[in-house]
Amino acid sequence: MRELTEDARLTVAELGRRIGLSPSATAERLRRLESLEIVRGYRAELNLKALGLTITAFVRLTCEGTRYKPFLKFLPTLEAVQECHHLTGNDAFLLKVVLSSMTELEDLIEKLLPYGSPTTSMVLSTPLERKQLLHF
Repeated sequence: MRELTEDARLTVAELGRRIGLSPSATAERLRRLESLEIVRGYRAELNLKALGLTITAFVRLTCEGTRYKPFLKFLPTLEAVQECHHLTGNDAFLLKVVLSSMTELEDLIEKLLPYGSPTTSMVLSTPLERKQLLHF
């Protein structure tokens, strides 16, 4: 799994060489991991900054009972939202957003107001970002 998370474009033969298995044994392990949904498909990792999306923020959103389902319907229309987590505690949702300007952030916050009270935290830097598991 570590080899796949580092380079999902590896051929089965190359992956097998790296992990010490034959191509057929490697292919069988991949099928098993896919059937267990441990490995799901392949994806490209986008360089968001190169796309002009230089602002990352986290938005906590309180969302009371009657606003909950309308918010979940509205959520997929918000292209800036990269992740949305349903939380315990006072906040109902935590959104990770990426944008190209403070104006876009302000617009997003205004769009959220009908659904609850947003609290925004700007990301200054990301000293650690794991894209793979360290232990498995």
